[in-house]
Amino acid sequence: MDRALTGEPAGRPAPRPPRTGTRRGWSAWVLWGLRRAAGGIGVLWAVATIVFVAIRLIPGDPALAILGGPGSQASAQAVEAVRREYGLDRPVLVQYAVFLGRLVTGHLGDSYAFRTPVSELLAQQVPVTLTLAVAGLVVAWVLAIGAAWWSTQRGRIAAALTGAITVTASVVPHFWLGSVLIVVFASALGWVPAVSDGSLRGWVLPVLTVAVPVAGYLAETVRDGVVDAQRSAFALAARGRGETRVGLFGRHLLRHAALPGIALSAWAFGSLVSGAVVVESVFALPGIGRALVTAVTQRDMPLVAGIALVSAAAYVVVLAVADLVERAVDPRTRDRRPAGRVGRVRVRTQGGVDAR
Repeated sequence: MDRALTGEPAGRPAPRPPRTGTRRGWSAWVLWGLRRAAGGIGVLWAVATIVFVAIRLIPGDPALAILGGPGSQASAQAVEAVRREYGLDRPVLVQYAVFLGRLVTGHLGDSYAFRTPVSELLAQQVPVTLTLAVAGLVVAWVLAIGAAWWSTQRGRIAAALTGAITVTASVVPHFWLGSVLIVVFASALGWVPAVSDGSLRGWVLPVLTVAVPVAGYLAETVRDGVVDAQRSAFALAARGRGETRVGLFGRHLLRHAALPGIALSAWAFGSLVSGAVVVESVFALPGIGRALVTAVTQRDMPLVAGIALVSAAAYVVVLAVADLVERAVDPRTRDRRPAGRVGRVRVRTQGGVDAR
């Protein structure tokens, strides 16, 4: 092309195109991963510290809790022996340092209440809670997408009715909802068991109990995104090409509306895990929720710390996965460089001055 048409001086060489090789892309993702890992380590340290301080603030003597509680009538010699065995007679800072050191090495200690290594207890209970949370999130998304479709495609009456249902569902307490589901579907109709029996039918009511409140605010978020996307240029262009309502919703509107919901899903996962504490008690599921209630009641610091750290680690992983899914769904976020200086290119203006 003639330089006179581009406005560049004749005596200067043509500018090089910006480098967009994979090397810079990989370095950006490595920096993103390192920042995520550093942030995750900071979160785990903060959670461990808060748990350590909170356990110390609970009234009562941990040594008495180990011996069976205040009603055990343990002698002073037995209490003192337990304090020496578990290091409870050491200064608080020394106990904190030992506590962090064991966590770093993966040694969570033995449970005071169950007399079992915490790692073994978590290996049995964590899969139950994670299954409940993941299944609840999947069911919540299915319900949210269905509600968004119905409210945006079936007229004003359907939109008003769906909006009222989703708002109500988002504020329903887990304990009340679980009790109602047991009365209706287990006691009255007999379709599913009232408590979990290990079968697939035994998971129906617990999963619905944790999924319905999450589906309520996910449906509101997705519906608002669909309404905004319907007025966008790409939706009008798709209609002009003869796209059907189902195709427009599934291929275009939902992909745009799902982005806020994906970010919200990370927070929703934390809500699902916290709701599992109540749901597992209602449906007698052997997860970390029931164990957490016992551990807090009996001042079982190793088990409380293990449950808190596992929950925090799961939340950190879910945040990272949500970020990756968002980048996979939206090409605009996929092209965004995570690192601060990566992605800067040299641009030449018409006057021949370099700008960054």
